[in-house]
This record gives sequence, structure tokens and C-alpha cells, in this order.
Amino acid sequence: MALVCGLLSASPFIFSQIWRFVAPGLFRHEKRIAIPFIFLSSFCFVGGAAFGYFVVFPPAFRFLVGYNNEFLTSLPAISEYFSLATRLLLAFGVIFEMPIFMVFLSKMGVVNVSFLNRNRKYAILINFVIAAILTPTPDIVNQMMMGVPLMVLYEISVVAVWLFGRKGFGGFEVSEKEVEKV
Repeated sequence: MALVCGLLSASPFIFSQIWRFVAPGLFRHEKRIAIPFIFLSSFCFVGGAAFGYFVVFPPAFRFLVGYNNEFLTSLPAISEYFSLATRLLLAFGVIFEMPIFMVFLSKMGVVNVSFLNRNRKYAILINFVIAAILTPTPDIVNQMMMGVPLMVLYEISVVAVWLFGRKGFGGFEVSEKEVEKV
């Protein structure tokens, strides 16, 4: 419990350390996004963990104890309860980082809006495979409760890449005159 609480409360420091590792390789104009990066990364991680705990965790736990009947009584140990909560907190904290990760990939020239729009069908498949792997319970309801937010986060990522990503084709800066020539 102390590890998870420490990870959540130290997330601003962790993201600032990640930034300090990446920052020396960047130009001065790229470094000015440090404070927004640290703030948004921490906000997304903590927001994802809160979403997982308050929205997804109650139905997941109800599913696990839903097999109670007159012959079978569920008696989950505190370690099992804690393990389920920890996995959900960390999984949702990480997946809520998707928009920031996509903007980062866009700044590096790996993805752009047209690429994301063109490959949406593959993103849907990959998101639901990730949801099936990360959800601790094997029911479709909990997988949907992770898959649907992943799709919403993908759409937010497309908008974020459109707003903040590198403007160009294939990772190269392109002026409006060059676009008109093409």
C-alpha cells in the first residue's frame, strides 16, 4: 500500500526526472514545455488511477464476489483485494498517458493526424487487446470499461496531435507553398 501511495504522490517528481533525462537532447524552444509536460503527465496518471479506482474497481470487485450462493461463499483475502486495486490503479494510470505519448511521438515525427485517422481500425483492435490483457477479471464488462476509455483517449490523442503535434508529412516540416505544389 505504501508503494502505490508513494508512486501516486511522487508521480510529479518521477515525470520531472524523466523530463530531465530527455531535456539535454532537445533544443531550447523544445525545453520550454517542461512544466506543462510534468503537470499534464502527473494529472493524467493520477486521473487515470482515480478513474480506475472509483469507476472500474467497484464493478470488478462485485464480479469477483458475485459467485456467492448458499453453497459457495467468497472470502477474498486483503492481499487479493490489494492486488486487484493495485493492478487497476497502475493500468489506468499508464493508459491515461496515451495523449501525451502520442503528442511526443508526433513531435518526433513518428505519427501525424492522417496516420492516426488512417489506422483507427487497427487502434480499436489493439486497444481492446490491451484491455483484455490488463483487466484482472475475465469478464466482458470490465474489459469494456477499459477498452472504451482507451478509445476515447485515442480520439483525444488525435485531437492533441492535431493541436500540438509537428505540422508536416512523414516527420518533415512542410510549408504551405510546398503542400500546394503537391
